Amino acid sequence: MDGARILLVEDDERLAQLVSDALTKAGWQVTHAARGDEGETLMRRERFDVVLLDGHLPGKDGFDVLRDVRRDFTGRIVMLTARDDDIDQVLGLEGGADDYITKPVAPRVLLARLKALLRREAPTVGAAVTAGTAGAAAGADRRVMRFGGLELNPAAREVTLAGQALALTTAEYELLHFLAERAGQVVSRDDIMQGLRGLEFDGLDRAIDARISRLRRKIGDDADTPTRIKTVRGQGYLFVPG
Repeated sequence: MDGARILLVEDDERLAQLVSDALTKAGWQVTHAARGDEGETLMRRERFDVVLLDGHLPGKDGFDVLRDVRRDFTGRIVMLTARDDDIDQVLGLEGGADDYITKPVAPRVLLARLKALLRREAPTVGAAVTAGTAGAAAGADRRVMRFGGLELNPAAREVTLAGQALALTTAEYELLHFLAERAGQVVSRDDIMQGLRGLEFDGLDRAIDARISRLRRKIGDDADTPTRIKTVRGQGYLFVPG
């Protein structure tokens, strides 16, 4: 976490300075770009642990930048959205953002969110297990998990379907891994929020639902009648191991 490289793509100079100062004091390296096209160039040229990307930017719209770099950029992307703007939040999440933060944001809140985001680490390698024991055996989070044609390799943070690698964002992979570890159990939205973000579900956040929808499409699960990730009304989601 110390020395993490952060790219801030924000055209509001005052906000950019405030955020840059807070992150620098926390020991992180901050690069600032005021235009979307400049930010995209930096993302393609350099390595960053997290990109804070405003949704509306001169040069190139932030949501267009997200769409164009998401498949190739392996770091985390957090969208900075207008306060209470559901459209911006949905656009960001459906475009593959790992998280979103509404503006204006207090520096201590931003720091807490980023620390939680950076705290997540890839598990270490272990032996393979079958779907029947995935999530139940000790150390299952370190082992390859197989569910029919769907396979998760936590050591490499890779997912394949019928032998073909799936292009998942960091957030999508972590959500799928979280559910797969708990295969056969109903997991509430609050459990997911606590497990992945360290935050309580406020009943309004649409991040989980949007990410589930994207995951279903990518793993070939029917959106209307899903068989792999089922919605349990009033309770949460169920990852079916069979």
